Amino acid sequence: MKVLITGASGLIGTALQPRLRAKGHDALLASRSEPKDDSWIQWDPENGFADPSKLEGIDAVVHLAGETVSGLRWTDEKKKAIRNSRVVGTRSVVDAISELETRPRVLVSASAIGFYGDRGDEVLTETSKSGKTFLAEVSREWEAESRRAEDSGVRTVLLRTGIVLSKDGGALGTMLMPFKLGLGGVVGDGKQWMSWVSLDDHVDVIVFALENDNVRGAVNSVSPDPVTNEEFTKVMGEVLYRPTFIPVPEFAVHMMFGEMGEALLLDSTRVIPKRLTDLGYKFKFPDLKKAIENAVK
Repeated sequence: MKVLITGASGLIGTALQPRLRAKGHDALLASRSEPKDDSWIQWDPENGFADPSKLEGIDAVVHLAGETVSGLRWTDEKKKAIRNSRVVGTRSVVDAISELETRPRVLVSASAIGFYGDRGDEVLTETSKSGKTFLAEVSREWEAESRRAEDSGVRTVLLRTGIVLSKDGGALGTMLMPFKLGLGGVVGDGKQWMSWVSLDDHVDVIVFALENDNVRGAVNSVSPDPVTNEEFTKVMGEVLYRPTFIPVPEFAVHMMFGEMGEALLLDSTRVIPKRLTDLGYKFKFPDLKKAIENAVK
């Protein structure tokens, strides 16, 4: 297949490219920058594709682009960027492929387990209702834009992605230095659930969704073994051979990070990959300790 990738220079897009090549697929990479060569196309969420004619002949789309949700506090400007990069960006991609003479067979579009919001100990599957948080609202709008591709006859997969484990970025990349310095510890009461997936598995799930026509709709890209923050902290300490005695109280999270800290560090989302399990996907790293060991090696 010839696969268009937005967000191609990000953590997941970078890891996806060699996996696609190994499977015999070609990639057309979308970026805000001027194209480096014929394998790149200029695109941004607000203005769409600079040369839509280059999209003719693509067989599939993997839409990964989106403003990072982490960082410091969520200002109104930051929240607008988070929403627009996903909602407006997805709209521009779906509009472009819907207007092609020959449309791609499949769109695999990123979403997030933030769709479910803060749900305590509730076990969540793809049929669970959406939550009421900011990220849940954004995810609903994001997915609604992706689903419009179905109206054009494009098989659409919505990957509700958990915490992707990689030393090169994301949540784990941010955590590594403090844990290596012995400054890691439980956040809040440590009882909040963390639903995670290894980078290797997440990339394989994307390829699985591209290549299997029976994959469509919402799919939770998470390990079958979600853990509490307390368990996650313990395993991090074991893998890195460091103590994890310095807790981060809930009030400190609120004081330092505000709404962002509550959403990313304190909210509890216990998600399982029921759809992937039913479809027969086999995880390389279903166990957290082995997944972290693989991620940090």
